[in-house]
Amino acid sequence: MAETCVIFDIGGVLEITPETGWVQRWEKRLELPPGTVHERMRDVWRAGSVGSIGERELHEQLTVRLGLDAPRLEAFMADLWTEYLGTPNEELITHVRGLRGKCRLGILSNSFVGARERETSRYRFDELVERIVYSHEIGIEKPDPRAFQAACAALEVRPEGCLFVDDLVVNVEAARAAGMQAHLFEDNARTITRIAAHLDTGPRTPRSPARRAVPSDE
Repeated sequence: MAETCVIFDIGGVLEITPETGWVQRWEKRLELPPGTVHERMRDVWRAGSVGSIGERELHEQLTVRLGLDAPRLEAFMADLWTEYLGTPNEELITHVRGLRGKCRLGILSNSFVGARERETSRYRFDELVERIVYSHEIGIEKPDPRAFQAACAALEVRPEGCLFVDDLVVNVEAARAAGMQAHLFEDNARTITRIAAHLDTGPRTPRSPARRAVPSDE
């Protein structure tokens, strides 16, 4: 029988991450038209999310593309990480801590190069769950089905035994297509209730191997 498992997204779920307007402030500070930062950095942001560049190269690209000197680069990155890390969703984190020993626990997050070190230092997510799967470390982002496969493989669980919690509809739908149960995070109360229901019912048994919605590695 498959083990029961709950896998969480980070930003917007375990972390509260409202927009801070930091990019717009920097465009004014650098006297750039609105939208310039993302336009110039789009491919770099993408590369950082799948780990095809490191932090040093990221800083080099920011220096070249935005004309940042060393003090401004440090301040720019500080603002980036302030919004990225947000604040802890203390109620949900406390609940998850109480689930340890009752089910398998994991994280699957679309991330950015440098996220593991900073989130580990600030939030100790490595002590909250058994496995953390970051997009910048596996080179794959949600909603790619391979991301959900990677999370299940890391936890050594079957998709039908897993409940995936995310704040984006596209990722929830992708998790379901990958054979998992999934819950759209809107607030803590409904999420905690959904987790309890998942633990009460246990993992689903697929009707037949042919009908399991588990994508291949191709």
